[in-house]
Amino acid sequence: MMQNRYSRQILFQEIGAQGQRNINQKTVLIVGMGALGTHLAEGLVRAGIKKLRIIDRDYIETSNLQRQTLFNEQDAQKAVPKVIAAERALKRIRADVEIEAVIDHADVPVLAQLIENVDVIMDATDNFETRMLINDMAYQKGIPWIYGGVVRSTYVEAPFIPGQTPCFQCLVPQIPSMNLTCDTVGVIQPAVTMTTSFQLRDALKILAETPLTPKLTYGDIWEGTHYTFSFNKVKKCTCPTCGDHPNYPSLTQQQSHFATLCGRDTVQYQHSELQFDALLSFLKRRGIDYKSNGYIVQFQFEQHRIIGFQNGRLLIHNLKDIDKAHKLINQLFG
Repeated sequence: MMQNRYSRQILFQEIGAQGQRNINQKTVLIVGMGALGTHLAEGLVRAGIKKLRIIDRDYIETSNLQRQTLFNEQDAQKAVPKVIAAERALKRIRADVEIEAVIDHADVPVLAQLIENVDVIMDATDNFETRMLINDMAYQKGIPWIYGGVVRSTYVEAPFIPGQTPCFQCLVPQIPSMNLTCDTVGVIQPAVTMTTSFQLRDALKILAETPLTPKLTYGDIWEGTHYTFSFNKVKKCTCPTCGDHPNYPSLTQQQSHFATLCGRDTVQYQHSELQFDALLSFLKRRGIDYKSNGYIVQFQFEQHRIIGFQNGRLLIHNLKDIDKAHKLINQLFG
């Protein structure tokens, strides 16, 4: 049965039967379940990995459907958390795959748990800070990770192998479009698939335990340009992540209750006392109307749409100033 399911992949001699057996035993973590994450998850599940861990802090909206391939209109109408809808869709593709879905913000404590016994980390995020965190944690633990970035019609990809390649921090000056997001300048589907095609290529090489020559790949699918180059020479001996004396600065930064969501006009607020049941009780006492699907609760306050999650996390929409978000939280909860 397995031989038949993966027969075309086994016939590809660079993977072969042994490579496929290797893939069938591997665990992958995907950070982010948006455009890149949904493509990566589907590709890896279809390729035959044993276990997939997925984390995302957001829920599905109609604007996601243009490029986030595991979701449909019903998911958006019900505001289903992305990882929940993704898990359901992936199980329909392959029932025997093990999936661990986490609805949360990818901070240090959460990622530290998720990377245990992981063979590869796939970057499907949309912000620089989370990538720096992935980079530090991957190099501290010696786990390969694969960067992917997409905006407008451009794509960027690079695999980072601790002990073999310079890290993401060393390469940052060479990476184009770092200050742009799809929420500010848009994105087209072909650029997404180009990015994930290269990410999946490198992931399969690592998972099948076949040779990999790490390179940075980038291009513009609309203009038809495409470039690759080696980046081994950009390593800095003073790099705090992969240099001679690493201290992994992203792992020791103090965590704030507030964070802005890149390009979303949304501020995230998190507090341990805002667990789901406590939030629902509070809204009832205040007489604030709300809707809940069991995973999230939606309500309005001071003309802002607010989404509450089960672990004490709120997304405050139509707001991008943390100081104003702080005042709003004080007004709401006192």
